[in-house]
Amino acid sequence: QVQLQESGGGSVQSGGSLKLSCAASSDTFRRDCMAWVRQAPGKEREGVAAIDTDGSARYADSAKGRFTISRDHAKNTIYLQMNTLKPEDTAMYYCAAGSWCPAEPYVASWNEYNYWGQGTQVTVSS
Repeated sequence: QVQLQESGGGSVQSGGSLKLSCAASSDTFRRDCMAWVRQAPGKEREGVAAIDTDGSARYADSAKGRFTISRDHAKNTIYLQMNTLKPEDTAMYYCAAGSWCPAEPYVASWNEYNYWGQGTQVTVSS
């Protein structure tokens, strides 16, 4: 059974930082593209960043220059370091896994993930 467990969400002020973590079952982590997807209230789901099994990362425009996705093979864990947070980053952040990683222009809209975590809330106040 595939398991994805997020942690690290919280409340910060604008300009602050947070680091999200997602622990995955080992089979998923070894073979799948891993990603962070967020959904704000009343808005559609939006991809933030994705990372392939070889460590190649790709980002949505909203995340470029501020967010960094990484994966630790020893811990079967991916991370999302979020800096210079803005109120519009407020959302539930989900960890996701799928067979294919989207090319960078499609990171925001890509929804072809097979597995999802429960989500962790990020709230940024102005």
